[in-house]
Order: sequence, then C-alpha cells, then structure tokens
Amino acid sequence: MIRTRTAMAVAAILSLTACATTGAPQPQRLESPPQPVVSPEIAAKYGALNDNGYQIDAVPMQYLSEDKARQQVDYWTDEKPGTVIVDPYARYLYRVLPNNKAMRYAVAVGAAGYGFTGEAHIPYQRNWPSWMPTDNMLANDPELYGPVADGLEGGPDNPLGARALYLHDDQGDTYYRIHGTMDPSSIGHATSAGCIRLFNQDIIHLAEQTDSMTKVIVLTEAESGKGTVPPGERLPRAAGTLASARTISPVAGAPASASGLPASAAATTYPLDREGENA
Repeated sequence: MIRTRTAMAVAAILSLTACATTGAPQPQRLESPPQPVVSPEIAAKYGALNDNGYQIDAVPMQYLSEDKARQQVDYWTDEKPGTVIVDPYARYLYRVLPNNKAMRYAVAVGAAGYGFTGEAHIPYQRNWPSWMPTDNMLANDPELYGPVADGLEGGPDNPLGARALYLHDDQGDTYYRIHGTMDPSSIGHATSAGCIRLFNQDIIHLAEQTDSMTKVIVLTEAESGKGTVPPGERLPRAAGTLASARTISPVAGAPASASGLPASAAATTYPLDREGENA
C-alpha cells in the first residue's frame, strides 16, 4: 500500500509537470461531434495489451494522429540498418531500414533529452525498469525526492514505462534513456522532465528490434531533419525546442496537490530518468 501511494504521488507530480500546456485553454466546439482522427489500422497498433503480466491501456484516440503513429518513411543515411537516430528537436526517433527507409516513432522530449548529442550504443535494455533517486538528489531536495527514497518498482505507475534502453559511450553511462511513458498525452511535445519517451506500445516494438550494442546517434539542433530529405536538399525547420515545454509555475499559497505534496513541489521539474539510478 505504501508503494502504491508513493507511485501515485510520483504520477501526480509528473502529470503536473509534463501535461500542463503553457497557452490558455481553447473554447470547446460543441456544434458537431468529434470525428475519428486515425484509421482503424493505426488504432489497432495502439490498442490495449498485456505485457509480462502488466496491463497496458490503449492510447486514447485524442492523443493519436497520423503523424504520431509509427510508420515507415523515406530516410536517407549512410548508417547501417538497425541504427537508431534520435532527432529531439523534431521529436522523432528513427530506426534505419534498408533502401533509404526508416521506421519513425513520435517521441516526447524532456529537459534531459537535449543534454546529450553524438554517438552512443545500447549495451542493455530493461523490461518494466525500476527507478531510484541518487543520494545527491535526496540531499539537494529531500522534500521532493524523500517520498520515493526507496525507489519505484517497475510497473504501470513507473514513469519509465514498459521498456528502457540505456545509452553508453566510450566514457560509460551517458544517463540518457529511451523509454516508455505513463503519460501518452506527452508524446509529440517538449516536456519539463525526462529524456526520450515513446508510447508504451512503441517502445515495446522498438525494443524488440534493438540488439545489444546497437548504435545510436542523437542529432544536434543544427542537424535536425537530417535524413528526411535527399542529400543536398535544405533541411526542414525543427519542430521546436525546450522553450516550448509544457510546465506549471508554482503559485504562492496554493493548496497541496493530489499527491499530498505541496503544489509548489508538484510543479517542480522532476528529472526521473536523467539523474536517478535506473535498474
């Protein structure tokens, strides 16, 4: 029960930091019923499933669109098939296929998603990974990280989602992760916390195709769009940067959040997968 409450607390924190939009809410249109936004084939890719005893909910239709669905696209690169290329500024991840093609996945990019560029590899991955804050995190902010000091077991309430791919370079662990999410509304957006997240259905699909020591390239902002047009053509403009991250600012005197933590703490960036110890 204690662990369940702890996981719910973290879920509440992340939902506030990652799901709130910076703009004013738009008026709801009531004159006509909402229309389907994706084809039945796409909806089927993101249906509910059971994975290693854990139930994964279907992605709600309002969070799906044609451009967010994983799909094969044209992609020009000299990298070998199987290479993973992350474009954090366009919010897409590509797995290179033969014949100038790639499988494209939509991603959410947290603050830590801009903290590493260049080449790395994936020595291992974890199913339903656990997470634990570091001693430094606990010392710097015991009020925020204290409730999860003993860590979070893997499962639907863990913000790393169904899979995590761990990136290392020649100096060791980069603390850069490609992982699932418990917040499907964040996919396709810049968020305040985390690294590179995919729909749980997508991270499972990617992990199944990813071997140990797979090469990963994380593009810089200047390289954003590389591979999406034939060589020699001008690169498309990046979708956006961290400046558009969706956050909530603390309000003085605000009541406690649903997690039981102060609302100001719940609105604070919670970089779960950048600095924590992930197993």
